[in-house]
Amino acid sequence: MLSSCYKKNQIECGCDEAGRGCLAGPVYAAAVILPKSYRNGQLDDSKKLTAHQRDILRTEIERDALAWAVAAIEAPEIDRLNILRASVHAMCLAVNAIINNDNREGVVVGGKKIGEVKPDFLLIDGNRFYNETEVPYECFVKGDGRFMSIAAASILAKTHRDERMKQLHELHPQYGWDSNKGYPTASHYRAIEQYGVTQWHRRSFKLERQLEIQF
Repeated sequence: MLSSCYKKNQIECGCDEAGRGCLAGPVYAAAVILPKSYRNGQLDDSKKLTAHQRDILRTEIERDALAWAVAAIEAPEIDRLNILRASVHAMCLAVNAIINNDNREGVVVGGKKIGEVKPDFLLIDGNRFYNETEVPYECFVKGDGRFMSIAAASILAKTHRDERMKQLHELHPQYGWDSNKGYPTASHYRAIEQYGVTQWHRRSFKLERQLEIQF
């Protein structure tokens, strides 16, 4: 089972993102504060779970978390900031939404103690972070496989993003976003070659199929 906390006697908020490597669609990030006594043997890095398992866990996390928030940064902003900065910005938006109980456009907040609990410390998945909050933090490489709060954040970010990509698929079914979720697959590259790019594509990314890519 993953660790329930990094340090005792502090309110910790796990943060993770989903969709950094995609050619299309927004990048999502989530922030989650779990109860100190929280236990869930199924909780793990979202990449190790099936879609069905993630959906079940999403319901449990959103029900049980003291506070959670999910934020999205759209493709034009990703192009302006770069994907790393956009991913970090989305994390900070999610954290600040918990702190301020702020459910603005592009941000969803929830939890049974939202508005009553604020984080003392952030657990960030990865090795880079640019803090746009007033909360101290530490980065953890593969943190979603170490801490429950980060794993919970990875699941919320992934499931909320997948849900959005299915909605965008209804607008542009030729790109197969219901299955590839905007990632660089052979069929996605073929669709770009045939139909061009949409407003949801990240124009700062290499949208042409590269010869060295192996499928």
